[in-house]
Amino acid sequence: MVIINAILEVIPQIARGLGTTISILIASSIFAYLMAFIAGLSRLSKNVILRMATGFYVEVFRGTSLIVQLFWLYYAVPMLFDVNLGSNWVIGVLAIGLNYGAYLSEVVRTSILAVDKGQSEAATALNMSSFQRMRLIIFPQAIRMMLPEFGNYTIQILKGTSLVYLIGLTDILYYGDIIRSTNASITPLVYIVVLVFYFLLALPLIWLTRKGEKVAKKGVAS
Repeated sequence: MVIINAILEVIPQIARGLGTTISILIASSIFAYLMAFIAGLSRLSKNVILRMATGFYVEVFRGTSLIVQLFWLYYAVPMLFDVNLGSNWVIGVLAIGLNYGAYLSEVVRTSILAVDKGQSEAATALNMSSFQRMRLIIFPQAIRMMLPEFGNYTIQILKGTSLVYLIGLTDILYYGDIIRSTNASITPLVYIVVLVFYFLLALPLIWLTRKGEKVAKKGVAS
């Protein structure tokens, strides 16, 4: 009975951070998808400078820790370059979006390359321009292959939002940590509740990922 009462007290307090967690998840996911398509398509460009620039972005953000990137944007950039990137919320979205956008750009690039070359050759034989080939033939098939990985990485983005409390954002983990610091005796209970919150937020994403896998399994023309 005591445990149940403690849980009922903890849940509403931790739930105060839901708005921040969900808003960061949605915004950083959209930004990550945008960066994924920009960088993924740029790496397939014939322009060497564009390929090198996007390649540098991808390797830097894939090769360094998200925590370091978060602190770099929050502390280092304003101090070194006198650039105000905006509020803590904006910085959190930028860091997570840039990080996962780099990973997802490889999903975009490899999915496009995975479409059978015969499809492009057939489109060329039909006198289609390169833009028409990409828009009408290659891209629709590549998108289908991207869906499962985009779903998996969106779940990873949700997990990544738990780091934003390090720059003062009042998310789920922030309130959980406050409760833990004021009442250490219920620390295990607090983190169990936090874990359940993240799991419940992940459930619809898991469902959408499975739907994406079913769509991908329908196959790509060859």
